[in-house]
Amino acid sequence: MDIPVDAPSVPRHGAARSHDEDGLAHRLAPGLLAIAATLAYGLLGSQQFRNLVARSWDLGIFTQLARAYGELRAPIVPIKGDEVNLLGDHFHPLLVLLAPVWWAWPSGEALLWTQALLFGVSAIPLTRLAIDRLGLGPGAVAGGAYVFSFGLQSAASVQFHEIAFAVPLLAMSLTALLRERPLASVLWAAPLVFVKEDLGLTVALLGVLIALRHRRRRGAGIALAGWGVVWFALATFVILPLLNTAGQYDYTDNLGSPLEVFWPPAKWLTVLMLLLAAGLIGGRSPLIALMLPTLAWRFTGTVEFYWDWYWHYNAVLMPIATAAMLDALGDRRTGRATAWWRRDAPRPARRIRVTAVAASAAVTLLLGSAMPILDVVRPERWEPTWRAEPAAAALEAVPEGSVLAVDITLMAHAVPEHDVQWLHGPNERVPDCVLSDHHAFSWGGDPPQDTALWAQQEWDTEYRTVLADGGFTVACRA
Repeated sequence: MDIPVDAPSVPRHGAARSHDEDGLAHRLAPGLLAIAATLAYGLLGSQQFRNLVARSWDLGIFTQLARAYGELRAPIVPIKGDEVNLLGDHFHPLLVLLAPVWWAWPSGEALLWTQALLFGVSAIPLTRLAIDRLGLGPGAVAGGAYVFSFGLQSAASVQFHEIAFAVPLLAMSLTALLRERPLASVLWAAPLVFVKEDLGLTVALLGVLIALRHRRRRGAGIALAGWGVVWFALATFVILPLLNTAGQYDYTDNLGSPLEVFWPPAKWLTVLMLLLAAGLIGGRSPLIALMLPTLAWRFTGTVEFYWDWYWHYNAVLMPIATAAMLDALGDRRTGRATAWWRRDAPRPARRIRVTAVAASAAVTLLLGSAMPILDVVRPERWEPTWRAEPAAAALEAVPEGSVLAVDITLMAHAVPEHDVQWLHGPNERVPDCVLSDHHAFSWGGDPPQDTALWAQQEWDTEYRTVLADGGFTVACRA
């Protein structure tokens, strides 16, 4: 029996259904990855917060900043010193967006979930672009490799920093650029200068790349480059010294000789990991140059934390690595890719595309048990620490609104209810109470036997112990 030409056949119907299912998966995959990453990083933050994990004093500092903005005050952060305006430490006025977060949830834990959400959201534009260019399977893998990359995992593990806001802005800007929307790329990149002063140089370099890449939007690219340079200069040489209590930019002393930029070998390991995150082939894309401003100040720095793969400094480089890889792998619809030497290079072969995506995932997977996010699925990490109850009792023993000198362990926890300063800080104010953790690393393994006596000698004021339990001691003015 002949089948009419216009009659639908089973294979055609099946193909249409398969196409619809692929389209649905295409639309859902970026959002699902964003949700998974937000939950994973948020739960990691809650786990750390409730188990009294304190990587540094930074979470306490930014919690105090969020409280100040939430109370419509200047970001004065006594943890760093009396009358210290945190805008004189690093230039991050965009953190005023933390005010609504504080109104809804006045806790340092809220900042950890905010960072988790920002990281998760950043996966949406990059994953969509990856799926459009590489197909559903490889694109979803590329998106997962990005959002669970070593740079974002380590940033989440060391808790909140201002760069959390830069990650989605960079992801949106670079995605817009690769979608041939240079003006949108400019608009997404412009606020980066208000996240941290050094990002002005990244913005300037992006403006140069836009001007070279899109002749019709050359003016917008040049304007963005000028915008970045101006704000870098203003922030670093005018605003920060003006708001700094010492009248200087505090981090100039952290810079060493340019001759040291290539040593020690830890720097080369970081570079290799970044290139692997870009699938190696990302090194062909001009976008990889956007890493240079950040790597320049880090590798000329004398602080070892700057050089390593582990801390929050690589987070802003992760969107760049993924965008560079997608740029160099090309678009399946045009069959063209971008390289340093030409914009219309032939698209790499399938095996190269698969290898590149695999490399971007492997660089994180090879870290194995060192991956911070795995703590979320380790049952023992959810066991309440034996010090949870003594810590809560110690905080409860301090009268609300007191000027409290505290070490790093409970610093962020204490901020919502107290006027907090660091136990070892340069503050001249005499605290009403002192909360000491004998297990805190700031004591260097040699805590005082009598915290009240130590406080009396430190501030020439009589203190008496009101609680001592689980390594925590609270002493208040007699």
